[in-house]
Amino acid sequence: MKAGSSTGNNMITQNRPHSFHIPVMGTGYTVDTPIKVAHYGISSVISIIDHRLTEQMREHYSKEFSLPYTVIPEDEFDARAKRITAYLDLVQDIVDLKFEALKNSPFEEGSEITKYFEMLSDTTLLKQDYLSMLEMDGDKKAEMQNDLRERIVPGSIDVNIMTKIDGPNSINNEELETGFEFNDAHAALRGFANSKLSSSVVFSAGMNPRLYSYIAEFDDFYPDAEGNFKKKVILKVSDYRSSLIQGKFLAKKGIWVSEFRIESGLNCGGHAFATDGYLMGPILKEFNSNRDTLSESMFELLADGLESAGRTIPENVPPIYLTVQGGVGTNNEHSYLLNYEHVDSVGWGSPFLLVPEAVTIDDHSLNVLSNAQEDDYYLSHVSPLGVRFNTVKDNSGEVEKMARVEAGKPGAPCVKKHLRFNTEFTEEPICTASIKYQKKKIDELISMNLPEIEFKAAFDKVISKMCLCVGLGNGALLQKGQDLLKGTQGVAICPGPNTAYFSKVTTLKEMVDHIYGRINMITSKKRPHMFLKELNLYVDYLKEKVDEYQNESNKKQEIYIKKFKKNLMDGIAYYEDLFETMKSHFDEFSENLLDELEALKKELASVELTPAFAMN
Repeated sequence: MKAGSSTGNNMITQNRPHSFHIPVMGTGYTVDTPIKVAHYGISSVISIIDHRLTEQMREHYSKEFSLPYTVIPEDEFDARAKRITAYLDLVQDIVDLKFEALKNSPFEEGSEITKYFEMLSDTTLLKQDYLSMLEMDGDKKAEMQNDLRERIVPGSIDVNIMTKIDGPNSINNEELETGFEFNDAHAALRGFANSKLSSSVVFSAGMNPRLYSYIAEFDDFYPDAEGNFKKKVILKVSDYRSSLIQGKFLAKKGIWVSEFRIESGLNCGGHAFATDGYLMGPILKEFNSNRDTLSESMFELLADGLESAGRTIPENVPPIYLTVQGGVGTNNEHSYLLNYEHVDSVGWGSPFLLVPEAVTIDDHSLNVLSNAQEDDYYLSHVSPLGVRFNTVKDNSGEVEKMARVEAGKPGAPCVKKHLRFNTEFTEEPICTASIKYQKKKIDELISMNLPEIEFKAAFDKVISKMCLCVGLGNGALLQKGQDLLKGTQGVAICPGPNTAYFSKVTTLKEMVDHIYGRINMITSKKRPHMFLKELNLYVDYLKEKVDEYQNESNKKQEIYIKKFKKNLMDGIAYYEDLFETMKSHFDEFSENLLDELEALKKELASVELTPAFAMN
């Protein structure tokens, strides 16, 4: 293994006690997750795109922990970045306080330090040494306890920035400051860069060249001679090619990508960025086959970039970690990813929406998730970004949206303005979920005198959009007893399809025990393997695309559909070989795994394009 490469459990033994992490979920569900779980060694990710929400959380937690709080007014210069920095610094201070208290707690039943060790995977050296300590007596036991206290570390407080949300920061349609560095994502990055955190920023939703170039403005992202970073870059990706392109772009700027976080295109929570039919298994294979090549090619560019910038070049290639998330739900799947795909950590997101000890969620949303069945989870069109969005029926945001429609007042007040990208009717961008846009669009549809069926289809498409800026944060505000913005009381929920198989409200320890195979928290007996679930979602997605294109005749769409289907067929062939050669590992699903795969293969083969798109 070459310098800086990583396999299996390196991340666990080096700097993180657990083999899982909690990914970002909406703007509100994980906004304070590090405060809840980091002192137990569990890493998690905060969304920092909503500076109003972080400011409200800072006020709440300052009071809860009796820490000083001074409001940062929204119209203060660079308020967005300052608010984010202030909140992240507060989160770090609270985690430090809680971790220090945990370290000093006694090794006795029910104590915080005992809970820390009990939640560790039984396979880790730290857990094994803890179990050995329990069998000791006297001075030897006390000495071992002191050693264990010094070896534990808190989880990482990572942050997420969605690169697409990068419009001008404004109040009442007046820009607060001019210059791209005050745009939403840029200001969020600056807020993180100026914080005291020593952690990572996760960039999601694809490449933003101007934002990526801006990283080079901050010293904390550069390595020292030993290859250490105060702040690291993680890219959330869905395929190898885009990872290579983005990694090389950043390396040329002297910025190293410390981790590629692969997420299933469709079997995930929130925004679903579908691949062109590329499935998780083949994607992981390609990453593993090219891991050293990726590292070496990036390091050559990094060295040149650092030299040009007059920066220190590390003596060795810094490590690149490979992590994965999206649809993982059993210890069998978790272990497979670690041991056979050589990932360094596995993201467990949506199941944690049923763990109030780990996320912040309102009672109504928790009840919806507890009672939802598999058919209640769906890939929606609610996002104003125009990207598909995984959600669940009967969420209060959807109920509120439809109540407005029935009252003849479709659309939501556009208060936070993060998703204003449409210029169809205005010079200044507006949000397609807003009252302003939907009124103009519906008036246009009425003026067109469309047949009833066509009008209804177009009308339903307009009103499908929901305010996510507010809706994804309201659950946290409700749970904390904070004031909600007038006219925006609904809560948007962003669970992935995997949530359907978890219906019980769960403690943190129970969920961790489930991840490590000590207990089973899955409540549905019909749960498919994560690879088959993703494949099923992609077959359904392809069918929908074929229906969408059936009345059109477009060569580009024909090529897209043909490529999509071929990639799915290639993925099925890969899984046929994988499931045959690794039967012992897939024992949990062995009775019907290949049968289910064959059924999906036949279903995919039957997906036919209209005559205009007939396969050659």
